[in-house]
Amino acid sequence: MENQYISIGKITNFFGIKGEAKVGFDNLNQIKNAKEVFLLDDKSKRKLTIKSVRFHKNFAIVKFNEIDDINDLIQYKGQRIFVLKEEAIKKLEKDEFLISDLVGCIVYDENQEKIGEVVAISTNSSQDLLNIKNLIGKVCLVPFVEEFFPVVDIKNKKMIIKPIEGLLT
Repeated sequence: MENQYISIGKITNFFGIKGEAKVGFDNLNQIKNAKEVFLLDDKSKRKLTIKSVRFHKNFAIVKFNEIDDINDLIQYKGQRIFVLKEEAIKKLEKDEFLISDLVGCIVYDENQEKIGEVVAISTNSSQDLLNIKNLIGKVCLVPFVEEFFPVVDIKNKKMIIKPIEGLLT
């Protein structure tokens, strides 16, 4: 069931007393464009419809149609919110990718020599960092920017890197 959904944020707290959720998010477009989200746990799935989204500091303030006061929301504090993966893919721009799809990609240099494999993604305020495990097992953090990765082929799980000196050491 988990691979049908992707996480777009986490309910970190409530905001006011009218049932608005303070949501930490990774991708601005995903949280802005979501119409319905799911709360998933081991036993259940709850669908919530988004009524409105606004932004305050580094958080999204989300109002759900189904939640009208703080007491209804408090039980969801700390839970991740998900969207259907197929819906998220439809809303991606040409050069955007789901983080989960980047993990497992094999990284090659411009001469088609294998450099390593993307084993994880780290995020910071500037950009995503690919965690590339090289052939001797060392993990290098490389900014995921078009300048370094001119070719990303998700279908074939292949990426080409144009590294600058010292980037992969």
